[in-house]
Amino acid sequence: MRAAIAHYQFATIHPYYDGNGRTARLLTTLVLHLGGYDLKGLYSLEEYYARNLDAYYQALTIGPTHNYYDGRAQADITRWVEYFCGGVADSFENVQKRALEAAGAGAQDHATALRRLDPRQRRALELFRTNDTITSQDIAELFGISQRTARNLLSAWVEDGFLLVADTAKKTRKYGLAGEFWEILQVKE
Repeated sequence: MRAAIAHYQFATIHPYYDGNGRTARLLTTLVLHLGGYDLKGLYSLEEYYARNLDAYYQALTIGPTHNYYDGRAQADITRWVEYFCGGVADSFENVQKRALEAAGAGAQDHATALRRLDPRQRRALELFRTNDTITSQDIAELFGISQRTARNLLSAWVEDGFLLVADTAKKTRKYGLAGEFWEILQVKE
């Protein structure tokens, strides 16, 4: 409400020859920000105004005169406040829609990556919750297999793009998780 009233008052007083609308919209953004309605630049009332420019000017046109001191100071600004609140709601709904679309796309990407993993890879993925790298010893213990079988399995996973060689030492070679799978771990937490 404060932002709507501040915008109306500034536009009505019209202190400058040019730039009053831009300044009123900037003031509106500041008042919204100070009131806790800050989405870090993810929304813009300017987009709403541009899509509804005629309605913007109609909502601001209140009373028989444009002069603040000739009746507009006491004007009923209900129509303007309704228009303004509709703009805020529309802008925030657009932010929510974009966020849901982005989250859905990311979840879809992760689901696709997870489907590519075989059951052993999914189990091994859990080792990376507590370790940045793993060794053939870790895999041998996890699956109850020999060190040699574990090394062969790890080599195959490197070729598949599931793992990366983090340390090339022969005896204690360490493996890290490929980037897209780190993202999956972060989402699952």
